[in-house]
Amino acid sequence: MTSIRFFHAADLHLDSPFKGVTSMPDHQLKTLRESTFKAFQTLIQTAVQEKPDFVLIVGDIYDGEDRSLRAQHKFQEGMETLNRHQIPVFICYGNHDHLAGKWTRFQLPKNVHVFPKQVEKVKLQIRQHDVYINGFSYKERHVKDSMIARYEDSVEKDSFNIGMLHGSLAGDTTHAVYSPFTKDQLISKNYDYWALGHIHKRQILHLEPPIVYPGNIQSRHRNEKGTKGFYDVTLEKGNTQLTFIPTSTITYDQITCSCNEVVHANEWFEIIDSAIEDFRNENGAGVVEIHLTDVDADTLSMLEATPMDEWLSMVRETQELKDPYIWIHSITMDVSEALEMESSGLTEHVISVMDTWDTKQWKEIVSDVYQHPRLSRYMENLTDDDYEAIHLEARSLIQKELIGKE
Repeated sequence: MTSIRFFHAADLHLDSPFKGVTSMPDHQLKTLRESTFKAFQTLIQTAVQEKPDFVLIVGDIYDGEDRSLRAQHKFQEGMETLNRHQIPVFICYGNHDHLAGKWTRFQLPKNVHVFPKQVEKVKLQIRQHDVYINGFSYKERHVKDSMIARYEDSVEKDSFNIGMLHGSLAGDTTHAVYSPFTKDQLISKNYDYWALGHIHKRQILHLEPPIVYPGNIQSRHRNEKGTKGFYDVTLEKGNTQLTFIPTSTITYDQITCSCNEVVHANEWFEIIDSAIEDFRNENGAGVVEIHLTDVDADTLSMLEATPMDEWLSMVRETQELKDPYIWIHSITMDVSEALEMESSGLTEHVISVMDTWDTKQWKEIVSDVYQHPRLSRYMENLTDDDYEAIHLEARSLIQKELIGKE
């Protein structure tokens, strides 16, 4: 049997608002907010160049159920481009862009098939071979029930059978759990490929048959680290080739910088700048966290002489005129083991003293708050449980602050 070739993408999140980066300069913030559209254009342009047999988009094309007019227009233009090149597209909507949302509707071109709220099986022919694609769109945002039983089992041995599913592996709580499934359930359907969406981390859950999350095409915040993109899939019976195609316009990540034997500010800036330049050469534009390691007493003393916000501001200033642009989101650190042990001893001493305080002493500690002329009348009296909660929270804060960890 000959092979078929298709693109598997998911979670485009076009027009994502990119919250949490309001301190970024306006011109760079605009570039960031355009990044989902540029990543989408990379998908479209690659399809035009490579001419796969078809394209699968497995949910969350838009960032919200209200689907911005601009996002819909850009998506419709992309589909028209693929239509002109006779490339079929199969879409299932997910929890972010479910069918119950309110939006200005665009008529998608004839090459696009949108799956309805019921599981549907669609047949097409590629080089005289039957291909069946199975999928559904979310009828509303919260699809909590498993949908796997509604997918037909594959019985045609000489055909290709593909399942599209926007959902969560049962037990995985890293994302909101929608349309849960187990690997055994998917394998039991005897499909040749399962094209998944919803989880933004690229991962292959099973090889034969392939059960695949491509991740999203562009990171939207600092918890979505690394290069994003889609899979170029060549599928034949018992053999699958998966090629990851990057689409990220801006890469979120963490840069680790060793501060071993650093005692002067100029040395520190040289190390930071070199690490950022390495990242720039490998990834292009980015939003990064600087994480300092091997911070000994001398380095810590140097850093503590100036507020960390000022160090951060200076690092950002060194990158302002460089291209592609890299925005430094934050600076965190790990102290050396020896310093941590020293700080740990001080921490334990402070905590041991605090642990001896009774309720009367805790009342004295918080008394200033309750004597405030305006606030006190809005505050309820604290119970013994409340004081114990304050005690535990204070222990946690002291451990973090004295050891110097975020």
